[in-house]
Amino acid sequence: MAVQQTQVLPAPFIEAPAKAYLGELESAIGGIKDLDVSKLYGSQFVAGPGALQTQAEGLAGGLGNYAPYLQSAAASTGPTAYQSYMSPYQSDIIDTTLAEYDRQAQMQMPAMAANAVAAGAFGGGREGVQRAEYQSSSDRNRAALQAQLLQTGFGQAQNLASQNFAQQMNLAQAAPTLVGQQIGALSTLGAQQQAQSQAQLGAQQQLAYQQAYQPLQAAQQYGSGVMGLISGYPQRETTSPLPPSPSPLSTALGVGSTLAGIYRAINPAPLFGK
Repeated sequence: MAVQQTQVLPAPFIEAPAKAYLGELESAIGGIKDLDVSKLYGSQFVAGPGALQTQAEGLAGGLGNYAPYLQSAAASTGPTAYQSYMSPYQSDIIDTTLAEYDRQAQMQMPAMAANAVAAGAFGGGREGVQRAEYQSSSDRNRAALQAQLLQTGFGQAQNLASQNFAQQMNLAQAAPTLVGQQIGALSTLGAQQQAQSQAQLGAQQQLAYQQAYQPLQAAQQYGSGVMGLISGYPQRETTSPLPPSPSPLSTALGVGSTLAGIYRAINPAPLFGK
């Protein structure tokens, strides 16, 4: 009695798609194995700093621009700092003013002589004393006038030095603040541009990933549908006899018959009369 074999197979209309799915899955897996992952996760998908951020970094050295202003402010201090702010015409002004004072003082001398003549004291000791007192008073007034002119020039120069000191200190404080504000603005705009570039690169990376894994994802989706069909339909059983194993005798007979056939093909039998 022949030995029977039983196989559990899916429905015939499901078996063909299942075999196709296995072929597609094998091909997709092979493609994933050969995939260069650096093309999906390399540095080409990382946005570096833009031109604005580079410009902001270049301005960072300008935060120390306050130093020249501090040096200028320091030059406006000290006991001799006012000298740089003295008017170059100070001496001319003083000399002209004193010369005019001397001229006015000399104009008073004839009047004094006339008064002495009228009083009958011209040329006497009384007139001499009067002239001496007048000259002494005139000299004191002249010295006071000169001192006042010098003090005025010094005060103006000192005020200018103080003003320059205040201005330079304000500039020293404002310089890094202004540069810092510029750096902050450039950095903010640069960061926004970098974020936008990163979003674009991220989209490109996602597209490259989808393109690389699309065959595998499609095969998996196809397989899900096939598996759903397999689980949704009853399987069928088939029974068929196993082919018997050839015995030594049948093998020999088979070989003999084959040799006999070859012999007849080479040496055909003669034909007898018609």
